[in-house]
Amino acid sequence: MVKTLGQHEGLDLRKQGAVELVARIKDLLGEKKAENVVALDLRAVSESLDYFVLASATSTPHLQALERHVQEKLEEEGLRPRPTEGQSPRWVVLDYGEVVVHLMTPEAREYYDLEGFWADAERI
Repeated sequence: MVKTLGQHEGLDLRKQGAVELVARIKDLLGEKKAENVVALDLRAVSESLDYFVLASATSTPHLQALERHVQEKLEEEGLRPRPTEGQSPRWVVLDYGEVVVHLMTPEAREYYDLEGFWADAERI
């Protein structure tokens, strides 16, 4: 059975479970050679966000391969991201509830500078 993760639905990913999911996502991204993978703990600096995982792809096909790999592997483990809107060939968002994955081209990552915006967040 595949579950779409909601704030209060499915698996309780708070704290330890979410940190384990962050580590799993980082491993999956590494398997497909994602670049500059960073995880941010946003709980101390945001009232509505918990964790971000950011990674860069070298091209649009690489971006699509990263997205597909993370989705397929986590779906095998019973996790499915929430639906999102506004995907682009430069930036893909996978929303797993407490953990949101941002896959970007280097240009989009530099332009939007999420790490700079969340500079006070702890890197994990």
